[in-house]
Amino acid sequence: MKIRIGYAYRRTADEAPITVTEHFEACVRGLERLRFDSLWMSEQVTGPELAPAVALAYAAGRTRRIKIGTSVMTLPGRSPARLAAALASLDQLSGGRFLPAFGLGNTAGFEPQAFAVAGGDRTGWLEEGLPLLRRFWSGEPVTHAGRHFHYDGLRVGPRPAQPSMDVWLGGAAPAALRRVGRLADGWLASFTHPAEAGRGRTVVEAAAREAGRMIDPEHFGAVVSYRRGPLPPRARARIAELRSGRDPAGGDPVDADLVVPSVEDLRRRLVEYADVGVSKFVLTPMHRPLDWAGELAEVADAVLDLQEAPPAAREEP
Repeated sequence: MKIRIGYAYRRTADEAPITVTEHFEACVRGLERLRFDSLWMSEQVTGPELAPAVALAYAAGRTRRIKIGTSVMTLPGRSPARLAAALASLDQLSGGRFLPAFGLGNTAGFEPQAFAVAGGDRTGWLEEGLPLLRRFWSGEPVTHAGRHFHYDGLRVGPRPAQPSMDVWLGGAAPAALRRVGRLADGWLASFTHPAEAGRGRTVVEAAAREAGRMIDPEHFGAVVSYRRGPLPPRARARIAELRSGRDPAGGDPVDADLVVPSVEDLRRRLVEYADVGVSKFVLTPMHRPLDWAGELAEVADAVLDLQEAPPAAREEP
């Protein structure tokens, strides 16, 4: 099992616009220099986050090695034809380094208005749209008559640089996990304990077998959030909302150990994930790094050796 460790750039609401380029540039160059595996961007149209496709295109032009990914991009509300062309262009410009991961989208606050898809339609939109992305990326004409989309011999370009671009899905509800098994090439969990991720992997693999498919055992990943100091109330409320309904016993949806409490504890958490077969990681700070060079260097010292370490060397020191 190959462990790969990426990092997510997060912009905070109090960050002055004039500093965004400076901070993002420092993060991107640091990840490339320290040999992290990848850079990831999440999507929040109504928040301070940079638009993933635009930011990742900028990052691709500043780097030569690191992969670039979305964690995750909303699919409902987007035209599969136009999205296929845009993301294939990003893959071309990055030299085949793009890693797409999609989801149903954020349901909090004003975010649903930005995509104009009723809550009950989001699942159908994703399940119809995702196979269409693959068909458009093949370069062949697409003829399709569905509930949300109709195409008659439509071909879009360019094709991705990768011969076959793997598509990952997020989500942790039982229906979302089964959807991964039926439609996706990998699963990217978020705000999930290692034990939960292990159980989720079992559900995904069972659904894939039922659909006559197989998910590559290397294609199970997790967004791993960490903090410095107490978790901000706003972040705690958001995580609680994302995890609502997961614990039938009614426990604390954001317990003390869900967000890794320090950089020093990251290694232990990644080893716990690896023990249940999750090996691709997106590290996400729940704070605003004041010094990107120092932040990334400290994280690299704590965990990056796991990318090259053989299984026997993954024990905690």
